Amino acid sequence: MSNFSKIKIIPLGGLGEIGRNMMVIELDEEIIVIDAGILFPSSDMPGVDFIIADINYLIKNQDRVQAILLTHGHEDHIGALPYVLSELNVPVYASRLTHSLITMKLREHGLLQQSNLQVIQPNELLKIGGFDIEFFRVCHSIPDSMGIAIHTPYGAIVHTGDFKIDHTPIDKHKMDFATLSRLAAEGVLVLLADSTYAEVDGYTPSESTIQSPIDLKISQAPGRIIVATFASLISRMQIVLDSAHRHDRKVAVVGRSMSNNLKMAIKMGYLNVEPNILISLKEAKKLPDSKTILLATGTQGEPTSALVRMSRNEHKDVKIVSGDTVILSSSPIPGNESLVAKTIDDLYRLGAKVFSSRNAEVHVHGHASREELKLLLNVVQPKFYIPIHGEYRHLVANTELAQSVGIEPQNTLVLENGYVVEIDAKQANITSYIPLEQIFISGQKPWHNSDFQLNQRSRISKSGIVVVGLNIKEKPLALSNEPTIISYGFPELNKIEALSEKTSQVVHFTLENNSDSVIDWYKIRENITTVVADMLYKETKRRPVVLILVQSAG
Repeated sequence: MSNFSKIKIIPLGGLGEIGRNMMVIELDEEIIVIDAGILFPSSDMPGVDFIIADINYLIKNQDRVQAILLTHGHEDHIGALPYVLSELNVPVYASRLTHSLITMKLREHGLLQQSNLQVIQPNELLKIGGFDIEFFRVCHSIPDSMGIAIHTPYGAIVHTGDFKIDHTPIDKHKMDFATLSRLAAEGVLVLLADSTYAEVDGYTPSESTIQSPIDLKISQAPGRIIVATFASLISRMQIVLDSAHRHDRKVAVVGRSMSNNLKMAIKMGYLNVEPNILISLKEAKKLPDSKTILLATGTQGEPTSALVRMSRNEHKDVKIVSGDTVILSSSPIPGNESLVAKTIDDLYRLGAKVFSSRNAEVHVHGHASREELKLLLNVVQPKFYIPIHGEYRHLVANTELAQSVGIEPQNTLVLENGYVVEIDAKQANITSYIPLEQIFISGQKPWHNSDFQLNQRSRISKSGIVVVGLNIKEKPLALSNEPTIISYGFPELNKIEALSEKTSQVVHFTLENNSDSVIDWYKIRENITTVVADMLYKETKRRPVVLILVQSAG
């Protein structure tokens, strides 16, 4: 790149948290973005579907944004793409499988026609604006996962994406150490590496190690089997399909996302399916339970997922019965543990036998443990090291790991979202900070936490809402009749008559003490809201949301 002067690295999401991955790389005046994912909400975010990164910085600099590069097809890396592309008209580069997944997603949002999607091949050198970019294969829990190398005059910036070192992957595509070794020989300026399991000793087991345990559970199950996993876990689907063939069972799919991904993976050659193994749910109902396996979503306790609806006996097509075996082939995302535990409890109540990562070897995760991270560091030998993709303790653990294998402490940086790092051949420094907001998605519409909606939702969920209807005459300013009180989620309903009388008293008092010569209805409503809320707290020691509706009686 001519007149090259500086590099900036700015995480907009994914650091200090699990999810919402988005990294900005700037070379001089040009920008590329790596990933655009979602973050699942915590239990104190009622009504929130998911959270995305604040892209206001990209919108302000959209004439400089050259492209979005995607490492793989998991939701925490691609889920925010429709919301980003509705604001930024930039090309998106992805592997074959990831391309197909985002194609379906953008079609659902009505954005496919206006989007510029490009399929990349690993080790193909791309020229995007002034960037020289190279994707390389890594192992993860979804096929076609990629790391990204960005070539600069100071050396390569290497971004691992999510990865683990799997020597016997189900899809036969091993991690590309040849490319990493070549990059190391040429000189790696900075390595940005997955931190999700940086606290876990040893090595992450291969995906192939759970083939036998899952096959054993399937062979021993007396009745119907339900295997729940992520809709994107193609290799896990392959294990179940192969086992079904060995044990003379048919497989039916429950859940739209699972069904769509399975069909796409078969069509594109990522899944090998024996003839007549896959059947419809309607056909499965006609077979003996001992001859069927159901593939379903719902491993994270998502309220609308197939497995959770089954556990609540609310699924219209599948009812859990005594003798069913449920295999949860996943581990809970941090924050989802209580939801998953409740789902398992509910399945047991209905008579199912449940196997999960806590009581059986039915899942391996897709992230590098400590020894794999050490191996990566020793192969790549970066000058600077920035841990990514993890909660803060994971980033710290990954930094300490780098220092233990010889990376200088001053060359390792623990960042959080919004911090701006400037790098040249000699040093890497945090130079500034970009304030970022939480962007929530409910339905299709994004909204900011600054709208105070989340606080209101939390208050309503904890203490309910009290609506007070007032009919007020102007001359003199007074109530024309008693207040109407309606309560939702407010448990002190048995006190409603007494509260109604006290509400009337405080409203009368407020109106009588209004000294303004000009009637300000907004101010009157605010004053009444305050005194009613204070009265309710005094009487009940609870603070519901108070909504005052005022109608002028003339």
